[in-house]
Amino acid sequence: MLSAAAFAADKVIKLPKPNLNRTGAVMKALSERHSTREYASKALSLADLSDLLWAANGINRKESGMRTAPSALNKQDVDVYVVLPEGSYLYDAKNHQLTLIVAGDYRGAVAGGQAFVKTAPVSLVLISDLSRFGDAKSPRSQLMGAMDAGIVSQNISIFCSAANLATVPRASMDNEQLKKVLKLKDSQMPMMNHPVGHFK
Repeated sequence: MLSAAAFAADKVIKLPKPNLNRTGAVMKALSERHSTREYASKALSLADLSDLLWAANGINRKESGMRTAPSALNKQDVDVYVVLPEGSYLYDAKNHQLTLIVAGDYRGAVAGGQAFVKTAPVSLVLISDLSRFGDAKSPRSQLMGAMDAGIVSQNISIFCSAANLATVPRASMDNEQLKKVLKLKDSQMPMMNHPVGHFK
């Protein structure tokens, strides 16, 4: 069996076909991942929401507080806000709970003009607090925040695929309204969002 290092000098390396039957669920989840823009009206169970948030950016090593998603310089800059019909919440990973920010249905702010988002029972909004990198206005800080949000987004996509839930990663949203609704500081930048629901 040849190692990858043996091909280091080759300009093109033909990789073997992915083994979608590898032990574990990751390869199957990746093979079935796709974006979905239609959702059933059925709400997510609390158990599904709990697992979804933990997979997105929960703590997987209690002794160190490290997360399921890596972050640049381990600044853990990405906060996950949960927008439900009843209200909008901040996911508290340390205590694995949701803290209410504002009551009411603000899924329209997440939709940013795309009506299908308002049919999803929940939307996750990924906010990077760029102040955790030092200079929030630095292009480098903004780049790191965007990359970190992308990693959390991929966690959400893979979990949804494995859990038979529908989602789509999006950058469109009403940033100004969300900043007001979610009571964000100037250093907190909305990066992405994920409507999540059951397949229609």
